[in-house]
Amino acid sequence: MPTQSKAARKKEIDVLRADSLSRIRWLIHGFSSRLGGFSKPYGGHALNLGFTAHDSRAAVERNRQAFAAAVAAKNGATSRARKSAIQKSASQPLVTVRQIHSDLIHCVSGVPAKPFAGDGLVTDTPGLLLAVLTADCLPIILADTKRQAVGVFHAGWRGTVKRIVEKGVGEMRQHFGSRPADLKAVIGPGIRGCCYQVGTEVRVAFESQFSYGSSLFRVTKETDEIHEKYPLFFLTSRAPGHSELPEQIFLDLAEANRRQLLDAGVPAKNISEVPLCTACRTDILFSHRAEHGATGRMMAVAGITD
Repeated sequence: MPTQSKAARKKEIDVLRADSLSRIRWLIHGFSSRLGGFSKPYGGHALNLGFTAHDSRAAVERNRQAFAAAVAAKNGATSRARKSAIQKSASQPLVTVRQIHSDLIHCVSGVPAKPFAGDGLVTDTPGLLLAVLTADCLPIILADTKRQAVGVFHAGWRGTVKRIVEKGVGEMRQHFGSRPADLKAVIGPGIRGCCYQVGTEVRVAFESQFSYGSSLFRVTKETDEIHEKYPLFFLTSRAPGHSELPEQIFLDLAEANRRQLLDAGVPAKNISEVPLCTACRTDILFSHRAEHGATGRMMAVAGITD
């Protein structure tokens, strides 16, 4: 059998999935990478799914259509009826939100005339593909295994401080009667604690809102080879006699959201991750921070088959 050319392999769309959600027969879900697609500004053959300033709208729309089809096609169709349902889902427009780093969550039963402003979507309507965009922030999917309902959420540090995923559990309970014990949760690719350096204002915000806030941070001191080799150059009149290098503060955003899910009643065994760091893996993922803003957007989607 002939091998694929390098150019052909570049155009393949890689759908990242969670095993816990893949076992739910009625659920379509997936997280995108940057691989495959039709966008040229981000390395060529990139799967940019956001309408960024660097990319053309036509390329992004083509990418979105291709990704939706890839998510649906790889959902394990085994019957004619299931194949028909998947084809219908693949042809549906994506339902997105105009993301504003908030705790606003919308319950949808159809495709709105224009995107809502907010950072979360929930539905129990078959045939819709709910989607959020990320490039460092965390995408989170919730699925109610009993009542066939789903939610997708965009959780940056601001949305996390506002408890968006904890409120997402509450919204699913309010609209669909979801019990936290029946929910499966997956935290998707995003910037992890190894790379997510933040300022003191972020640490203060978390510590003021959560009793466990301080445990979410890792603090290190900057290192400087010259400072260490020639310490006398940095003598000051203040105790202890040497100027101090500033602290580096790193936030574990995934753990912050896991703790919120636990507090909302989701069992620990029902919470999983696709544990890829966007800043570490710019070879396969977009990272706004690591690429200094000149990057594309990934997408997390979830939907219900008929």
